[in-house]
Amino acid sequence: MNGRILDNGGGPGKYAAALAQAGYRVTLTDLSARLVEEARARMAATEGNVRLEACRVADAQDLIMFEDGSFDAALMMGPMYHLQQEAQREKAALELRRVTKPGGVVFVAFMTREKQASMYLLDPASWPPCDTHDGIRAFLDTGVFNHRDEGRFTGAYAFPLAEIVPFMERLGYETIKLIAADSIGGMTSDRLGAWRARGEAEYGRIVELLAELAENTAFLGSAPHLLYVGKVPDR
Repeated sequence: MNGRILDNGGGPGKYAAALAQAGYRVTLTDLSARLVEEARARMAATEGNVRLEACRVADAQDLIMFEDGSFDAALMMGPMYHLQQEAQREKAALELRRVTKPGGVVFVAFMTREKQASMYLLDPASWPPCDTHDGIRAFLDTGVFNHRDEGRFTGAYAFPLAEIVPFMERLGYETIKLIAADSIGGMTSDRLGAWRARGEAEYGRIVELLAELAENTAFLGSAPHLLYVGKVPDR
């Protein structure tokens, strides 16, 4: 297993570390110099001192340091929900396509507008300016969210569910699947504890069921994050 993978906007290297440990040759990029340094520290601290091919500061919209078709596969797990302008999102998607080989698979994360709006409605005090009708209405119309509280998550963009696949296909990708990246029903590790207590066999079946439901189109709008899996067309 020696394929080259780009973790574009990979932050502190959670995915890059796992892929490198699995035997892939991984390059991590992120716009934040601080997160790139965290990624380097993570690699040094990981058992076996996992090494990346490269770990560098780069804008997802401009990957000029990489030649066309440099990678066998690519991840972009963060940039799409931090780029608030349509032109920015298009540039990032096109650059990812350019540096991925024909036939290569890409994994791109999106925030869903529908689920984000439901979070604001359920807990308005935690999400100003989406703590008023007008604030939520503006978010639904634009997908743009900027938190008013200093130090909080800000600069976000959420796609309407129905626009994710057309957006990627318009930019030249072939869709493989769209899946819920968050477990159905908010099944976090602590909530899964009740199932694990029933034994590993039952727990394993529940995890398989959650994975199956994650691809059910009826559940996609209820997930805060979706994972688009597609490929660069063969030439």
